[in-house]
Amino acid sequence: MASAKSFCANNLRQVGFSLHLFTEAKGAFPPGVVAPAADAKHPFMGWQLHLMPYIEQQAVWDEAVEAYRRNSNFLADPPHPGASRVIKTLICNSDSRVIVPQTVPGGAAKGFTSYLGVSGSHSKRGDGMLFCGSAVRPLDVQDGASNTLFVGERPPSADLVFGWWYAGWGQDQDGDGDMVLGVRATNVTAGSAYCPPGPYRYGVGRFEEQCSMFHFWSPHVGGANFLLVDGSVRLIGYSADDLMPALATRAGGEAVAVPE
Repeated sequence: MASAKSFCANNLRQVGFSLHLFTEAKGAFPPGVVAPAADAKHPFMGWQLHLMPYIEQQAVWDEAVEAYRRNSNFLADPPHPGASRVIKTLICNSDSRVIVPQTVPGGAAKGFTSYLGVSGSHSKRGDGMLFCGSAVRPLDVQDGASNTLFVGERPPSADLVFGWWYAGWGQDQDGDGDMVLGVRATNVTAGSAYCPPGPYRYGVGRFEEQCSMFHFWSPHVGGANFLLVDGSVRLIGYSADDLMPALATRAGGEAVAVPE
């Protein structure tokens, strides 16, 4: 429905505004996911959680910081009740699963997001905007802010293991498939062993299809909404798949523009 597509796009615009507020305050965009280093205060925290003070959710951020101080394992509740919250700015209401917390394997309730950070061509390459341990500055976006993908739509995985907004391991302890995703992602998780190894391409997905977790897609007809680094939001058709690797990198030097 057109109204749902507009709702999702408007939420992405708010996400974009908060990302720029964050970098104005911190000097760089947030890490796609905090790397699990031995001295990390907030291991596996997702980029979305860093934005809470900038979308009028200061209390959620304060609660999370205190929870991490008490126990750095984000799966522990208590003290991490925030992991089960639904943050309306981070969801697309075309997917009924994200509107309320969902019980995940293991019996815990978790909140989900409809939007993943674009890690680049592949999360391991770190050539995009949001990836494990990233600290990308606006000046690092040499391909142009209006031609670089920042955040895109991808509903949670069918098994509800991937797509948590608060924090997550991802496929390989790097948030891949949870908070961030590359446009040529591969399958390296035993939990989706029956899915082909990939690389996966931009295209139509289904809520009930586990393998859809490896590529950007949306419930909207024809394509998915993407936030660009300049703060604009565009519905990009699936026919643009061949352009996605160039659009996903921040400094690849490719002469390519977002298709109209």
